[in-house]
Amino acid sequence: MSSPQHSPARTASSEPVLARAMRPVNYVVERFIPSALIFAIMLTAAVGVMALLLTDASPVTVVEGWGKGLSGLLEFMTQMALVLLLGHALASTRPVRALLGRLAAVPRSALAAYVFVFVVAAVACLITWGFGLVVGGLLAREVAAEFSRRGTPVSFPMLVAAGFSGMVVWHMGYSGSGPLTAATPGSFIEKQVGHVIPISETTFSWWNMTAAGVTVVLVSLALWLVAPRAVPGSHTMTAEALAQSEQQIPEPAIEAPADRLDASRIPTLFVGLALVAYLVTHFTGGGTVTLNIVNWMFLALIFLLSRNAFEVMALVKNAAANVGDILLQFPLYAGIMGIMTATGLIQVLSDSIVAVATPQTLGLLAFLSAGLVNFFVPSGGGQVAIQAPILLDAAARLGVDPSVIIMSVAYGDQWTNMIQPFWALPLLAIAGLRIRDILSYTTVVLIVSGLVFGATMLVVGAGV
Repeated sequence: MSSPQHSPARTASSEPVLARAMRPVNYVVERFIPSALIFAIMLTAAVGVMALLLTDASPVTVVEGWGKGLSGLLEFMTQMALVLLLGHALASTRPVRALLGRLAAVPRSALAAYVFVFVVAAVACLITWGFGLVVGGLLAREVAAEFSRRGTPVSFPMLVAAGFSGMVVWHMGYSGSGPLTAATPGSFIEKQVGHVIPISETTFSWWNMTAAGVTVVLVSLALWLVAPRAVPGSHTMTAEALAQSEQQIPEPAIEAPADRLDASRIPTLFVGLALVAYLVTHFTGGGTVTLNIVNWMFLALIFLLSRNAFEVMALVKNAAANVGDILLQFPLYAGIMGIMTATGLIQVLSDSIVAVATPQTLGLLAFLSAGLVNFFVPSGGGQVAIQAPILLDAAARLGVDPSVIIMSVAYGDQWTNMIQPFWALPLLAIAGLRIRDILSYTTVVLIVSGLVFGATMLVVGAGV
């Protein structure tokens, strides 16, 4: 597979002033932030040492708590892996790819293209983050190819940055790990709080929906303002280079009767319709949205939009390469939870938060801390698993609505994704770029969205 031809180098005149000012931060992030797995290991060690220093727990208690906790998130881990797997597969189905090709012809100027790619990616991320992440990368490629055919210059790194920036609102949307976990019966959040928290109080609360809308509008404006007006030739992509790097699902070879069954539309259509029938009975019977229900919705769409079982298996195989990190890291996150629970470290850390927070500021402090923790635990689900128990305990003691805490962690997680390279890697692989090619633009998104999220937490904390 040939790599798209581009040069990551930028001229000073093509970079926004704010982006140039953030170069030192971007340099540190790219060169000195290790992999998420290394962070998970380091965090495990750090929590173990904290438990020994801050509680009366013995080394044996720490090790036992860690070992017993390793399997504590197996169901949650599977749910998170399916969100990414099914979202990625859905975005790669032929009908979705065809739709993206038609959408690519909508913007008529480069500036309009950057904003358009961001808005489409943001909407897709609000539906499901795995879907939106892939849509952002694929749409950036399609728009670049369309502009190449027109002979109109457009900055490909800027397009990809706009596509990735859609992730800045993903945890406010339909597949948000925190809100869906809180709404799922039997989850660790439900066990701690004592009841499920419906998404009407988190995802679909008036303040969260307002914040999501304001974020999309202001980030669109920011991207329009900082986009390069003059596009160097090294920033453009040729349609031929894009086509060469395109992943295509080959047609199945029909060599035996069993191959005909794999190539038949009937089995996949049957499963898709059966899933739709189940979902209809679930909701008409008073069922609510949970992590499982979201996944079955996406699975139903994949079966209905795919032509046969061969295509479904190929889509899943392509998507599976992005799931390994979740499967490997979540047992470590669960072990960290086990240490905190077995040693009483949750109570100690909660005490420290309560000592400095008030009911009005807890949401803001939780948001800022979540933004920091996201550098070490880039998985939204993993971050909820580690931070939620501590912050929910503090919320209970300060009389703060737990839905505020759930969304504050969600905001912090999605916020620093803009300069945390972990989730950018699948999109960059699709685009054939490196993280340094987009960081100067996504840093601007970080600043603008952070102002919105922080203000939202203050407004909600004030009880407005």
